[in-house]
Amino acid sequence: MSTRTRNILIALAALLLLAVAIYQIPRVNEAIAWRIEKFTIYAKNTINPPGPVPTALPVTPQLATPTIFNTPTLVADIASTATAMLAPLPAQFSIPSPAYEKQTANNCGPATLSMALHIYGWEGNQKDISDLIKPITGDRNVNPEELRYYVRTQAGWLNLEYRVGGSIDQLKRLIAANYPVMVESVTSLDPNDALGPTDDLWAAHYLLLTGYDDNSQTFTIQDSYHGADLKIAYTKLEEEWKPFNNLYIVMYFPKFEEEMKTLLASSWDPNLNRQNALIASQADSAANPTDAFAWFNLGSNLVYFDRYEEAALAYDKAREIGLPLRMFRYQFGPFLSYFHSGRNEDLLVLTDYARSVTEMSEETWLWYGYGLYRKGDNEGALKAWQKADSINPKFFEDQAKNAISLVQ
Repeated sequence: MSTRTRNILIALAALLLLAVAIYQIPRVNEAIAWRIEKFTIYAKNTINPPGPVPTALPVTPQLATPTIFNTPTLVADIASTATAMLAPLPAQFSIPSPAYEKQTANNCGPATLSMALHIYGWEGNQKDISDLIKPITGDRNVNPEELRYYVRTQAGWLNLEYRVGGSIDQLKRLIAANYPVMVESVTSLDPNDALGPTDDLWAAHYLLLTGYDDNSQTFTIQDSYHGADLKIAYTKLEEEWKPFNNLYIVMYFPKFEEEMKTLLASSWDPNLNRQNALIASQADSAANPTDAFAWFNLGSNLVYFDRYEEAALAYDKAREIGLPLRMFRYQFGPFLSYFHSGRNEDLLVLTDYARSVTEMSEETWLWYGYGLYRKGDNEGALKAWQKADSINPKFFEDQAKNAISLVQ
């Protein structure tokens, strides 16, 4: 080997070591790692695209069509009576907008919560939140329980509640009482964020609502992905809110709990809130039998009441009609329903599909591990649970660690 060639190789090795060292700098790693991951995922899905959500395996025996509680009229009367007692709403109302915070990669939950907290005098930023509840940048999802955990442990002078089955009127009523509201809805991703050439670009996204106007029929939103003080039509929000069971999140000072009880009316009680949502989703699926999200919401509301076999059938119907490929990045009711109703193969098929779409999902790896464990593959289950723990070492309620203890 000539001296010139040796010097070139030494220089290249030095540059490689320097690049590795620079990559370890947290700020550099944060800026580059997700881009490398995105390129890797796109390349993989170009060669082997995930395809549509798989339909359910045949079920024997076939269970009856899911039913609802036997007291729908009573529950509906409680809700309508409580609403009727509230004062009329103004035609428009606006809460002063917080300083806008553009989300970093995969960080809409922490960024939106950060903006909401600023309205209440909090002085942190989205990184303070994500460092606790999603310390790995590649973790694609933050669920409402994780947001509530942050508030209750790091901003204990505030309370956070979330409910499902919300309405446009409920959102307006909270805003008119000076309570900004977070909702989970659909967004259309930038094509540059596609997972592959067949990506439907459908994704979940948190929005912060800070105003409304009945004249223009719009809400004012703080959108960590698209911008500050944007407008969204009531009808468009309803459409994009539905896939997430019309979930809404509100914070308040403990001294105003009685006011919050009045504003939430029958939805203050979580069980009654779910009963109302269950009734609404049953009616929706009956009136719109080809609406996959109506069936999905029905399944999720049934899961809340541990009615897993009925929930599994509702999810079966949603899968048959067709769901977006990222659906199981954000909502995990189907995993619970198939596991608890003994449909382990469906659990494995669906979690395997979800892993192919979103590898960095601790919830998916957790339930994939449970499927393998039930199948008798202890070694595979252990690896799955360890993967879940590596994605989020502070996994909600230490579920991954509890699972790992089953095989150690």
